[in-house]
Amino acid sequence: MTERRGSRPAEGAPAGRDGADAARWRDWMTRAQRGDATAYRKLLEELLPVVRAQVRARLFDAALAEDVVQNAMLNLHRARATYRAERPFLPWLRAIVRNATVDALRERARRSARELAVDDVDSVAALARDASPRGASADDGEARVRRGELAAELERALAALPPRQREAVELLHVHGLSVAAAAARAGTTTGALKVRAHRGYRALRARLGGHASDGARGPRRDGEDER
Repeated sequence: MTERRGSRPAEGAPAGRDGADAARWRDWMTRAQRGDATAYRKLLEELLPVVRAQVRARLFDAALAEDVVQNAMLNLHRARATYRAERPFLPWLRAIVRNATVDALRERARRSARELAVDDVDSVAALARDASPRGASADDGEARVRRGELAAELERALAALPPRQREAVELLHVHGLSVAAAAARAGTTTGALKVRAHRGYRALRARLGGHASDGARGPRRDGEDER
């Protein structure tokens, strides 16, 4: 899992920070808003380890965490004019960092979903291409009959998959869930679900398209997926 949830103090400043720090940061921010470059430089220098501590309290992935830190500092720079001196500084800062963290996690989830979507489309297209009657037109009655037979064969092939592969394929292709939602339903990680789905599609292609050398062995590499 990429994200971890720490206690509330872990999201704020590191140990030893107190109200005096927040008051100083608030003062520096208001001075920076008036054009004081020195105050702004001091503010950013002190806030960088604070932001880093908050992000690392939520993310295990060090590379992702550092990207979020940089994005949060950039967002802080862009939003500096929105800060109001009469409001507490730390909640404002924490909101910026929290939003940067959430945005990064959402983008990672979307990227994973796109990667699996490409595999999904390619696999379904391969199934249709490999199993369709050769040389039959779309209006050919015999071809339509064969497509009906193919649908029944596909159902049988799906039922023959190892349970976890079948579950992954059904959640994604039949129920139309996102990768994240399907992984949560299956009680596994998004990466593991993608592997199960990919192996499931390979096995389906092997059963329906005759590519036994390519697909039939795939699902048997992982004993967990056979259960």
